[in-house]
Amino acid sequence: MSIDWNTFTPWSALFGGLLIGLATALYLLGNGRVAGITGIVASPLLAVIRRTGLQPEMTRLTFLLGLLTAPWLWALFAPLPVASVDVGPGLLIVAGLLVGVGVRMGNGCTSGHGVCGLSRFSLRSLVNVLCFMLGGAFSVWVVRHWL
Repeated sequence: MSIDWNTFTPWSALFGGLLIGLATALYLLGNGRVAGITGIVASPLLAVIRRTGLQPEMTRLTFLLGLLTAPWLWALFAPLPVASVDVGPGLLIVAGLLVGVGVRMGNGCTSGHGVCGLSRFSLRSLVNVLCFMLGGAFSVWVVRHWL
């Protein structure tokens, strides 16, 4: 294994991880629940669909506002990385739907189980993270050796 020192960015990665941890801790303190992005996004949408009002959803909406404004805040201090998507919109839609199904089946996303679940010593999160990692490793192996 070799490290590409030109793109190795441990300080920005550490800072980003600390920000994720801080946001998660603040959300837990303010809401009493672990920050699960799927639930945070779904709950206000369901409130709009059911016409129950958004006042109870203010903590979630504030959290989402922070997620949406973070890139602009970051751009004040450093250039944003260039995004490159090498597939068409059809494959992106299929991939997004598969991620959504996986999140519902696994009762949370990879980062939710990895950051929040493992820090709570959740056995369910440990099993999920091991499945994610094994699935990812298997996918890479198939792409590199079979395709």
